[in-house]
Amino acid sequence: MIVAATKTFGVETIKEAIACGITDIGENKVQELNEKYPHLKDEVNFHFIGHLQTNKVKYVIDKVKLIHSLDRVKLAEEINKRAKQKGLIMDCLVEINIGGEESKYGIPPEEMNNFIKEIEKYDNIKIKGLMTIAPYLPSEEVRPYFKKMKELFDRLKEIKQHNVEAQFLSMGMSNDYCVAVEEGANIVRIGTSIFGARLYNMEG
Repeated sequence: MIVAATKTFGVETIKEAIACGITDIGENKVQELNEKYPHLKDEVNFHFIGHLQTNKVKYVIDKVKLIHSLDRVKLAEEINKRAKQKGLIMDCLVEINIGGEESKYGIPPEEMNNFIKEIEKYDNIKIKGLMTIAPYLPSEEVRPYFKKMKELFDRLKEIKQHNVEAQFLSMGMSNDYCVAVEEGANIVRIGTSIFGARLYNMEG
């Protein structure tokens, strides 16, 4: 699955991508998602792919197909609460900080199993897989990080838990998606390779 990363791109540009076959888009910021949602909700599936603040969950819970960035129990608790209020089960990916980078969010790889176990009590969350943003490195240097993610994903598949259904491995962006796919990604998040360089003024 290609998730078009649409941060900073306006509705008309996104509609052009939809006309070319894009079916899923990913937003990094809650405000942008809410601005675009009324114009695009009938044409495309929305994903939330950025860091999600707990107090913003209520603004996306009934708008997105998949949250890619579940990285803490407090966030899981809020997602579960809001999903229960809306009568839905929210599909989520657990974000892994595969490179151990201080500048990135996500749980350490070695904590995955314990984290998944902590999520077991939440009936309105379904863990659908894993997501990572790999270190920004040349193709062959980043490959070991993707290999490690695939190993974690295979481990997740073996976990027998009522709210775990390991289906998606979301990794790879415009600079490294080819290697990510070779190593097992089945969701890639592509922005500049679809839309060109980002514009930091929304075009509306």
